[in-house]
Formats: sequence, structure tokens, C-alpha cells
Amino acid sequence: MEISDTFQITLKLGGQNFSLTIRRDEELFYRNAEKRINNRYNFYVNRFPGQSVTTYLLMSMLEITVTLEKEEANGNIQPIMATLNGLINEVNSALK
Repeated sequence: MEISDTFQITLKLGGQNFSLTIRRDEELFYRNAEKRINNRYNFYVNRFPGQSVTTYLLMSMLEITVTLEKEEANGNIQPIMATLNGLINEVNSALK
């Protein structure tokens, strides 16, 4: 039996499940991104109660992206940005 290079994972972001098909060698990146997003999400939930899930997720994405932009200005993080863009595209596809 041959093992595929891709497989399904489910990420929980802001209490919502997202089923994604990813490459096996990128799973750790997705799991770490899930943790980072949820950490920021929970920060905003506690800091600004009463907002929508979408608002919290967008605020989290904005903060994380600004951090990456700052790091990019200080050095070359093109591989990280490519991974982030891929993750964003996967999440957008899952939302449709």
C-alpha cells in the first residue's frame, strides 16, 4: 500500500472546524499556525468581548501578518510568507 504525499487534517480556528488537504511534510506548519491563530484569537476575545468570530479571526490574521511583514523588512522570510499565503488560500477555500 502506497502512502499519499497529501492527507486530510482538521484545524479548529476560532471554534470552527476547517478540513484541509495538505502535504504531509507541511503538517507541523499548519498545526503551529493553528496554535498561533487561536492564541491571538483568544487574546482578542478577552480584550474586546462581544465581537463576531469573523472579527476575531480577521484581527488575529492582521496582527500575525503585520508581524511577518516586520520580520520580512528585517530579513528574508519569503519561504514563510509563501507558506502563510498557502494557508490563507486553503482557509479561504474551506470558507466557500
